[in-house]
Amino acid sequence: MIRPLTPTCLIALLLAVTATPLAAKQAKAPNYSAALADPARPATDRERDATRKPAELLAFAEVAPGEQVGDFVMGGGYVTRLLAAAVGPKGRVYAFQPAEFIGFKKQYGDDQAAIDAAYANVDAVNGPFAAPAFPAPLDTIITVQNFHDLYLKPFPEGTGDKASAALFAALKPGGTLVVVDHSAADGSGTSLSDSLHRIDKAAVVAALTKAGFKLEASSNLYKRSDDPRTTNVFEPAIRGKTDQFALRFRKPG
Repeated sequence: MIRPLTPTCLIALLLAVTATPLAAKQAKAPNYSAALADPARPATDRERDATRKPAELLAFAEVAPGEQVGDFVMGGGYVTRLLAAAVGPKGRVYAFQPAEFIGFKKQYGDDQAAIDAAYANVDAVNGPFAAPAFPAPLDTIITVQNFHDLYLKPFPEGTGDKASAALFAALKPGGTLVVVDHSAADGSGTSLSDSLHRIDKAAVVAALTKAGFKLEASSNLYKRSDDPRTTNVFEPAIRGKTDQFALRFRKPG
């Protein structure tokens, strides 16, 4: 005689069924220690690791070996070098530097050229800030402390919306975009991007949702409750100690 399952047995059975895939997924999570230990990383990068938490960032972005990834506004290359080691020789990193940034400061172009020459799996990508021309569909894009720049006064109105749409188009269906930036006061929108180099988290969510992204996760990885969020991020007293948000968006598909 087959007895009906009691609620307790049913719960136990469901847990048993779901536990194995979760455990398997966790077991397959990449180990980023090799990326951090990459001998090509300069000492200045390693000195910043304590506050920039690179392993945690790569884990939040779910970067895996063999992926095609983009660094949107690579700056001096801190994130690009991490990504190059994390995706490995079978992966590819597209390091985007806005033409406007290179025109403003030659060092941006020099830094990009140096990384392009140093890493076989890194390709330099240039172009307008609002129209990053990544040459291949990407699994992941990361942009760190740069999204607010889309709303600086030198750039035309609508630059943020155009760039958000371009990032959406650059990703494969199901691909992810990770945004880390300096927190502005709640409700301030993009109004403090130029004066304080900060942006309201809600404004980022609104812009990327408008572009078609779905907010998948947020992290307190860079949360600093002691930051009043009222000071320019380059002020010596607060530089490197700002409250920042980390958001992961997914392109449906």
